[in-house]
Amino acid sequence: MNGKTGLFSNIKGDLFGGITAGIVALPLALAFGEQTELGAVAGLYGAIALGIVAAILGGTKTQISGPTAPMTVVSAVLILEAISETGSLQAAMPIIIATFVLAGLMQAMLGVLKLGKYIKYIPYPVVSGFMSGIGVIIIITQLFPFIGADSPAGGAFGTIASISRIPEIINYYSVGIAVVTIVIIYLLPYVTKKIPATLAALLIVSIAAYYLLPADLILKINSKGAIPSGLPSVSFDFLKALANWSALIRIAEYASTLAALGAIDSLLTSVVADNITKTKHNSNRELIGQGIGNMVAGFIGGLPGAGATMRTVININSGGKTRLSGVIAGLLLAAILLGLGQLVGHIPNAVLAGILVTVGLGIIDYKGIKHIKYIPRPEAVIMFIVLGLTVFVDLLVAVAAGMVLSSLVFMIKASELVEGNSTAKSLKDFSKEEAWKDEKGLVEKLGDKVYIKHIDGPLFFGMISGFQSLIKSIPSTVKVVIIRMDRVPYVDQSGLYAMEEAILDMKQKGINVLLTRIYGQPKDMFEKIGIIPDLVSIDECFDNAEKIESYLEKGI
Repeated sequence: MNGKTGLFSNIKGDLFGGITAGIVALPLALAFGEQTELGAVAGLYGAIALGIVAAILGGTKTQISGPTAPMTVVSAVLILEAISETGSLQAAMPIIIATFVLAGLMQAMLGVLKLGKYIKYIPYPVVSGFMSGIGVIIIITQLFPFIGADSPAGGAFGTIASISRIPEIINYYSVGIAVVTIVIIYLLPYVTKKIPATLAALLIVSIAAYYLLPADLILKINSKGAIPSGLPSVSFDFLKALANWSALIRIAEYASTLAALGAIDSLLTSVVADNITKTKHNSNRELIGQGIGNMVAGFIGGLPGAGATMRTVININSGGKTRLSGVIAGLLLAAILLGLGQLVGHIPNAVLAGILVTVGLGIIDYKGIKHIKYIPRPEAVIMFIVLGLTVFVDLLVAVAAGMVLSSLVFMIKASELVEGNSTAKSLKDFSKEEAWKDEKGLVEKLGDKVYIKHIDGPLFFGMISGFQSLIKSIPSTVKVVIIRMDRVPYVDQSGLYAMEEAILDMKQKGINVLLTRIYGQPKDMFEKIGIIPDLVSIDECFDNAEKIESYLEKGI
């Protein structure tokens, strides 16, 4: 590690990541724009403005932002209603733009009011179901582009309903192109990791198709071709729409919906990015950056958007690590808008489909699925419910259902624990590091090389963030960490993985980890996923702190 963390500390990786994400974002931006009466160019305007502004001002360094499916659906309904009321698109534009700008302002205010921090209370099963659901959606919706056909309407559900048409419309050249793309992405890292596999696949297969396939066939398998060009204009005519009270009610209604949806969409994508990069985003700053970006997009007539999960993952997998990657992705789209659109016609749709299939496969939470038979059954059920709702219903519905169910499960477990343990402390006392009776001056005898962490109560999703922060704050002089599990009657999936990650981090720092009195459900969970004995051996688990003293005196 060279310690560099600035904007230009990873120029090569950010360049590849930004270019690859930008190229993949292009057809998506155009497609989202096409779904509304504003046209394809509105999607491109939104991707450029939001992408650049959110990358610079947002709180997630690797986030790629732009129009997304949930935001586009709401925007399309708003646009149609505004046109219906005013009689034409031109007359409806003040209402449309006012809504987009106000939505961005509301979203930014959520960050200013520091409401973004509450994203940490989304439990792991909800995040896992969301991640896996997004992966499944990507794979399903790329099925028809994979075989050289246009995707049916209706998203994943519409695609599944149209599967019977595949034998009649399949294009084997497209299938071959997509398969070769996937093979390159998976095999190239075994040859070299200096070039991002997704970018290499994009260039190699596109160039090969251009020179090796007949011209008439290329026209059938390639993307849309040239797009509208030129700079957008800025208009403040939308201000007059705010003076109309009847219009203002509708504007406020849709703006609040877009703001809430964009906030949840962006912060969930930030959580996905954190899981991949092992970093921690700034939720409030992310909301401010997304909000200002959506305001700028609204000013120039672009669609509002949010942090885009698959584009963000593509950026990370292609080498992007800093804000520069998001800026590059936005600037690439701007360059295309200003005259490079002809190059888009040389990228086969099947290449993009192949890239997106690998992204979808990469997003699925295999770790959570692998441990499904070991984690508490209610959490497994919640994960699959969120996954199903994400794929077949709606993101907001999926997250809301997952949160409600997780809260119910937690309340039931907490109630059972309180009834069964009359000596349990209240939540407000969990952070107090008061010495326990059997410690008897253990730290005083062994000096500052030993650190004792008390966990007083269930290790669950609500306390994970604070637990992780405390573990990271351990002084560099510490050689041994004793984790007191005496009063931990229950650990959920989030707590299980947080403990696993914390122990791994400490092991990498050369810190020895010891556990005391881990019994019952926590011990069963630790053993089933391998924390015991793979990370902490049986010999490093003790009945009390007194037995640790002689053990430590031999090794320190």
